[in-house]
Amino acid sequence: MSVRCQVTGKKPGYGNQVSHSHHKTRRRWLPNVQNKRYWLPAENRWIRLRVSTKGMKTIEKRGIDAVVADMRARGERI
Repeated sequence: MSVRCQVTGKKPGYGNQVSHSHHKTRRRWLPNVQNKRYWLPAENRWIRLRVSTKGMKTIEKRGIDAVVADMRARGERI
């Protein structure tokens, strides 16, 4: 399963790990993605989302109904 936030679309970042001697090796930075359940009052059911912590803050600010509507407009399956 990919490490991707369903709300914000955050994915792993890629780059180099640079040692003290400047030896460079490839690495990736994973987003802080959590499995979380949200109550959807409009549909009277629970939904389970893989969201980053920034996605959780977005849901707190805008509300779960508005976020789910945007996700469905993008074609995301819920």
